[in-house]
Amino acid sequence: MAGSPTARRRRLSFELKKLREQSALTCAQVGEALDWSGSKVNRMETGSGRVQPSDIEALCRFYGTSEELREFLKSLAREAKTRGWWQVHGAGIPEWFNIYIGLEQDASTVRQYQCEVIPGLMQTEAYAGELHRSGAHMTAADIERAVHVRMERQAMLTRPDAPDAWFVVNEGALRNVIGDRSLMREQLERVLESAGLPTVTLQVLPFDSGTYPATGTFTMLGFPAPEDPDLVYRDGITDAVYLEGEHHVREYTKAFDGLRAAALSPQRSALLVESILKEYAR
Repeated sequence: MAGSPTARRRRLSFELKKLREQSALTCAQVGEALDWSGSKVNRMETGSGRVQPSDIEALCRFYGTSEELREFLKSLAREAKTRGWWQVHGAGIPEWFNIYIGLEQDASTVRQYQCEVIPGLMQTEAYAGELHRSGAHMTAADIERAVHVRMERQAMLTRPDAPDAWFVVNEGALRNVIGDRSLMREQLERVLESAGLPTVTLQVLPFDSGTYPATGTFTMLGFPAPEDPDLVYRDGITDAVYLEGEHHVREYTKAFDGLRAAALSPQRSALLVESILKEYAR
């Protein structure tokens, strides 16, 4: 079973939708049979509303599921209501990003392209602080909480079941001075340290790479259970987009493969990072 509350809620939504589709019924038809609204059934299947174990009991009896499946889904519903470690920090973490962190914590693969900044899982506390301070909408307390969560997230790269993480980073992200040169020296040293982890691969997309198949930062997450499909994540200033359809995942996978082909090899990428680091040391 997936570990985080977010992943459990997502798995529960998939299972409920699958049961309804196997019964060849619409959300409205299921809702009418149970004296619910069709929108309630839809919210349960999209993960946009809390699902009570009593709701699962009613649905499973209606669909005629096995007792084993009914108990499994009820346990998912109970555990989906728990709070993840990152959710205790309140306003510093927007709800749309809370969702991403929950999914990231259960991912078995992480594929990320960063075109403007160092990947969050490789950032130093000072670098992350500078980035968050550039957002005038955040209070000092919110910034502190957000940076703390970012640092805590990085522990996933060193845990025993660390995901297979592959980062493609535009050269501009390495050369763009955030804070001052001293901060950037520390940051690039952290990049090299992170890239040296056994489950991490870093490739740099150099300025002279020519055209490449991407127009902005994106992340793809893969999960260990075949029942949990891969997804694509793209965020903005005030919201984020989650793309789960097979077509979206296929197209972004092709784009990421193209970026890897256009980027320097991991060995040459490390040499380039080292050369930029020397420039900051002068």
